[in-house]
Amino acid sequence: MRIGIFSDTYIPQINGVSTSIEMLRKGLEKKGHKVYIVTVNPDNMKYIKEDRVLRIPGIPIGIFDYRLTSIYPARAIKTIKSWNLDVIHSQTEFGVGTFARILAKQYNIPLVHTYHTMYEDYIHYITKGYFNKTGKKIVEHLTLFYCDTTATELIVPTKKTYDLFKEKYKVKRNVHIVPTGIEVEKYSQKYSDEVINKLKEKIGIKKDDYNLIFVGRLGLEKSVDFLINNHQEIVKKHPNCNLIIIGDGPERQNLENLVKKNNLEKNVFFTGKVPLKDIGMYYHLGQIFVTASKTETQGLTVLEAIAASLPVVAIHDESFVDPIKNDYNGYLFKDDQDYVNYINCLLDNKTRLEKMALNAYESSHNYSSTAFASNVLKVYKLAIKNKKKKENIFKRMFYKIKGEKNVSNR
Repeated sequence: MRIGIFSDTYIPQINGVSTSIEMLRKGLEKKGHKVYIVTVNPDNMKYIKEDRVLRIPGIPIGIFDYRLTSIYPARAIKTIKSWNLDVIHSQTEFGVGTFARILAKQYNIPLVHTYHTMYEDYIHYITKGYFNKTGKKIVEHLTLFYCDTTATELIVPTKKTYDLFKEKYKVKRNVHIVPTGIEVEKYSQKYSDEVINKLKEKIGIKKDDYNLIFVGRLGLEKSVDFLINNHQEIVKKHPNCNLIIIGDGPERQNLENLVKKNNLEKNVFFTGKVPLKDIGMYYHLGQIFVTASKTETQGLTVLEAIAASLPVVAIHDESFVDPIKNDYNGYLFKDDQDYVNYINCLLDNKTRLEKMALNAYESSHNYSSTAFASNVLKVYKLAIKNKKKKENIFKRMFYKIKGEKNVSNR
């Protein structure tokens, strides 16, 4: 099968969508399929043709490091037509995502779309706190247009997102839950004590300290301030426990100020953005992974953490209910006291911590890139089948109007 994946973001950019696409590409190619990527050039206004990757110019939009392209970059058409695609898989709604929809319609190619982002949770970046209600209504209409009206088949990564479409937006169409895969081997790789200790020294933490790990973009929606504020309580009982915050974003300065305000400079560390090739090693700095974010559609960092044998303490959110099982590979907390109690429970009992670390690794195999690719392929085949079925219905209607018989032979 010849598959075109269209997205506004792709590696070397580091985020959940680009990671998901790379896992899907690897999984599909392992199965013998050809995968072509259309994405934005993150550095300049030039077209770049790489091996099965076409990067098209885009302008910065002021939200993180995203760029927005023209919805119909004509210069890219000739290259994409030469690929002779069997299916188009759009991964974003705007820019390149819109381009994917136009091409799918123009060349009669089945369109599969994956909805990654709960846009209602990101309205504040646009409205700055004004007209949030109106903004959310606009987002709902745009989401329904891009995901319901234009796609042949729709993929979502969790039941949380499935419920958004079925229960809130009331869509009648097919919605397929396909959890994003991860490269388990990348995060489960073992590192020598020497390598990890050098990394600890570089960050400024002691060799024998306990470390809680957070990985993600430092935006308001990630609720990293919750982790910092509650770390005050944790260090009262475990003064050798650190919070290591891996990532960067618009809230970093505010979070650093919060650390100073709480006198936690000796227990909270910021690494900044980490190269994608090294991120697996950074998980091995810690004993527990923590997150209070309620805006994930799946939470890839949680899956990466369990692959790295880290028990997870995460806020009780539908995105985490499937991968995290209480008292098996982590805990789901409901409030501040819950969070502090679960962390202390693990730090107080080394045997429990070690057992849950083993369980975490075992549970990560349910989210391998191979399983991910297999499930997405089923949706591709269904999209192709349904597209042909729809075309045959229109043919029959056309010939019926003309009063012709033996339609099936045409």
